[in-house]
Amino acid sequence: MFSHVMIGTNDLEKAKAFYDALLGTLDVRPAKVDGHRIFYFTKTGVFSVTKPIDGKLATPANGGTIGFACNSPEQVEAWHAAGVANGGKPCEDPPGVRQGSAGKLYLAYLRDLDGNKICAMHRMG
Repeated sequence: MFSHVMIGTNDLEKAKAFYDALLGTLDVRPAKVDGHRIFYFTKTGVFSVTKPIDGKLATPANGGTIGFACNSPEQVEAWHAAGVANGGKPCEDPPGVRQGSAGKLYLAYLRDLDGNKICAMHRMG
């Protein structure tokens, strides 16, 4: 359904270091830098971080969350640990199992360096 997701940052170098470490736990290669943007290319889509083109400050979406698919609960835990080690802030409940209308999920949530809410998710069988 989606071709890419792009979020804003106020410090591209810090965002690159954070997301290189975080997405490295998901076997995603370090970002390619394109001027004021960075791109993470995968077989299923593109995640990008950019300095706002209009020159104003980047702000996080209120109510928005970007989720990253994981292969196991251990990968979710590694993602969360890498995020915290690189300046991410834990939010919501600690990583763990959640049961809801989407079934049984293993989830972890963080706020990135710019306050964007991000999530690691593994669908459990």
